[in-house]
Amino acid sequence: MRILCTNDDGVNAPGLKVIEEIAGQLSDDIWIVAPELDQSGVSHSLSLNDPLRLREIGPRHFAVRGTPTDCVIMGSRHVLGRKQPNLVLSGVNKGRNVAEDVVYSGTIAGALEGTILGLPSFALSQEFGGPQNRDKPMWDVARAFGADVIRKVMAIGVPTDTVINVNFPACAPDEVKGVVVTRQGKRNQGFLRIDGHYDGRGNPYYWIGFEKFPVPDVPGEGTDLAALEGNYVSVTPLRLDRTDMLFSERLANIFNAS
Repeated sequence: MRILCTNDDGVNAPGLKVIEEIAGQLSDDIWIVAPELDQSGVSHSLSLNDPLRLREIGPRHFAVRGTPTDCVIMGSRHVLGRKQPNLVLSGVNKGRNVAEDVVYSGTIAGALEGTILGLPSFALSQEFGGPQNRDKPMWDVARAFGADVIRKVMAIGVPTDTVINVNFPACAPDEVKGVVVTRQGKRNQGFLRIDGHYDGRGNPYYWIGFEKFPVPDVPGEGTDLAALEGNYVSVTPLRLDRTDMLFSERLANIFNAS
């Protein structure tokens, strides 16, 4: 099995080494094509007005001056040649990708691009459990459970136009209570804020920031948020087709009647 790995944290991120370890439990034909620089939050951006710079940094390891989407296209359509990958793995992201994160995440986008290209694709993310743990995520949880989750899903087959979003809780591996299939949750967006500053010439600039003590959310039952809070590995199948079928039927009744 040929595996293409990417991420959004950059080619030197520790989580990319973890995804390579997970891939190594599944195959010995592993290729790394990842962004040269951190691309967190770029979503499904595609570079159309800037050239892509490709640099080989080691055997079957490549850095692209571009987005995760660029990397998957570059990997599958150029680097790997005629023999296409059988599986795309994106991650392991430093920080969870749940709820509305799936809209912004470059990690999710890397896997989504694999799905668009007709390849079984997984996004993997490791929750770090608060700002105090930002620089020390518990990668051992991803190492312990990642390959087995992928094996079990691949055994039954990934549906066309579906990407598998896997999130690992912030705890020790022996504290994980199990693996659960979840739906995408929803957060209270009150945690977002704008931080204003002034540069050396007195001109204002801004950062999108997060409240240190946001109003706590009560995660909905069966969601990815609830799973991580309960120390479960969350597995969420996400559809590429975002059509709201229920509302579509209501709209059809309105416009077809006119």
